[in-house]
Amino acid sequence: MTEQRPWLANYPAGVPATIDPEEFSSVPGVLEEAIARFSDRPAFSNMGGTITYAELDARSRDFAAYLLGDLKLKKGDRVAIMMPNCLQYPIAIFGVLRAGLTVVNTNPMYTPRELRHQLVDSGAAAILVLDNFGKVVQDVLADTQVKQVITTGLGDLLGFPKGPIVNFVLKHVKKMVPDYTIHGAIRFRDAIARGSKHSLPAVSITLDDIAFLQYTGGTTGVAKGAMLTHRNMVANMQQASAWIGTNAKMGEELIVTALPLYHIFALTANCLVFMKFGGHNHLITNPRDMPGFVKELKGIRMTAITGVNTLFNGLLNTPGFDQVDFSRLHLTLGGGMAVQRAVAERWKQTTGTTLVEAYGLTETSPAACINPMTLAEYNGAIGLPVPSTDACIKDENGAMMPQGEVGELCIRGPQVMKGYWQRPEDTAQAIDADGWLHTGDMAKMDPDGYFYIVDRKKDMILVSGFNVYPNEVEDVIAMMPGVLEVAAIGVPDEKSGEAVKVVIVRKDPTLTAEQVKAHARENLTGYKHPRVVEFRDELPKTNVGKILRRELRDEPAKA
Repeated sequence: MTEQRPWLANYPAGVPATIDPEEFSSVPGVLEEAIARFSDRPAFSNMGGTITYAELDARSRDFAAYLLGDLKLKKGDRVAIMMPNCLQYPIAIFGVLRAGLTVVNTNPMYTPRELRHQLVDSGAAAILVLDNFGKVVQDVLADTQVKQVITTGLGDLLGFPKGPIVNFVLKHVKKMVPDYTIHGAIRFRDAIARGSKHSLPAVSITLDDIAFLQYTGGTTGVAKGAMLTHRNMVANMQQASAWIGTNAKMGEELIVTALPLYHIFALTANCLVFMKFGGHNHLITNPRDMPGFVKELKGIRMTAITGVNTLFNGLLNTPGFDQVDFSRLHLTLGGGMAVQRAVAERWKQTTGTTLVEAYGLTETSPAACINPMTLAEYNGAIGLPVPSTDACIKDENGAMMPQGEVGELCIRGPQVMKGYWQRPEDTAQAIDADGWLHTGDMAKMDPDGYFYIVDRKKDMILVSGFNVYPNEVEDVIAMMPGVLEVAAIGVPDEKSGEAVKVVIVRKDPTLTAEQVKAHARENLTGYKHPRVVEFRDELPKTNVGKILRRELRDEPAKA
C-alpha cells in the first residue's frame, strides 16, 4: 500500500492514515459536541465583543427556529450570507445548518452583477446582509427569488454603548454605509428574538445533504457553486484536525481568523477545525487595515494564525509587528496561493514559528495536502496528502505519470465535492469516471510523497517552446530586499511567442528595472528572465489577497 502512497511513510508520529468521516452525523453535530464540552469558553471574539459556546448555541438555535418557524423555509432551501468577519457570521452559519438549510457564502465586495448571478444561480430564498452592502442587495433584489432580507449593523452584537457608537461612526463619520431601502427587511436581532418564541423542530440532516454552496471560479469565467455536503465538511475537518491534533491542545487554542469566513479556507480550517478543539476564534473584520490589525494582535496571545502569502508579507512589513507576543504561537498555516520562500524565512525569523504551507481548493473543502506541523524550515512543497486522501499526477490523456514528472495534480477522497450546482457538464469535466478531481494545477511528486506545485495550468508562460512557471520567477524576484510584491505574467513576443513580464510593488523606491534584470540573470535560466519590468503602487487582488495575474494579462498592452 505504501508503494502507491509513499507519503504514508513520512506522516508525523500520531497522524493516522485514515479518518472516520461518519464520527459526526453533520456539521451541527460538531458544534453540539463542542457546546457539551466547552459551553463556558469563548467561541468567537470581534471588535471587543465575545460570545461563548453556550451563547453561540442559544443564538444559532433561535435563528434556525426563525428560518423554519417564521419564514417557513423547507429543508434544502438556500440562505445567502453577505458579511465580513463579525460575530453575526458564525451564529448565522450554524443557524442555517441546524435548520437543515444550505449556506450560500457571498463575498460582500461583489458588484451588483456578481451578486445577481450568485443569488439567481443558487435560488437563495433569503439573504442576511451587513448594512454596508445593503444598497447592492437593494439593486438586484427584484431579479432574484429572495423572499426575505435580514439586515444587521457591524455593532449590533457589541452591546451598549459600544454597538451604537460603532454603527454611528461607520454611517455618519466614515460614510461606509450607503443609504438603502428594502421593504419588509427584518433586523438580525429581531429575527433571533422572534425565533426564541418558536420551538426548533427536529430536522433530519444526513451526511449527503448539501451544507454549503461555495462559489468558485469567478476569476476564470462564470462563478460555479461547489456542492459541499456535510460529509465533505466533516471529513475535511477530521482530516485537518488529525493532522494538527498532535500539537493543538483541547480548550486552549486562540486562532486569529483574518481571512473571511465566506472563504473556504477560514471556514473549515478556523471555524470548524478549531471548534472541535474548543478553540477561540479571534475574528478580524478588516485585515487590510494592517496598522489596526497589528494593534489587535498586540492585545492577544495567539496560538495559531492562518493566511495567504500577501497577508503574512503585509504583517511583516507593518511597524510594530515584531513587538507582538509570539510566545504561545505554535501554528502558522499558509494556503490559498503559493507561499514565497522569502516571506516564509522572514516569518520564522520574526515569530520563531515555521510558516507551514498547505494546499487545497474550494472543491476539496479545502484541505488536500499539508506539510507536517513538525517542519523545521520552509521546504517549497505543498506537503503530503492528508489522511484518507489520494493524490496523483496525470498527463493530458488522463494517464498517471511517473514520480518526478510534471503533470496535472489530481485528488481523490471524502472531501471532494459532490459536484457543481446544476452544472453536470462542468462536474463531469472536473471529476473523472474514477473519482479523481482534476485541479488545473501543474505539479510533481518526490520519492517521499511530497507534492510541489509548479503553477496553474493556465498561468504557465510558453517561451520558445519552454515552460516558464510564474511562481518560480516571482519567488526569485521576491528575494530582493527592495521588492514588496511581485507578479509574473506572459506577454506576446514576436520572436519567442511569449516573454516574461514582472509587475513589482517596490519597498525601496530607488529599485530599478536593470537591478531586477541583473538579479534574475544570476538566479534564472535565460528564457525565464523578465524581458519587461513594470513598477506599480499596487497589484490587483481578490478580496482574500490572491494576486490576480489574469487581470494583469488582460490589460491592454502598455507602451
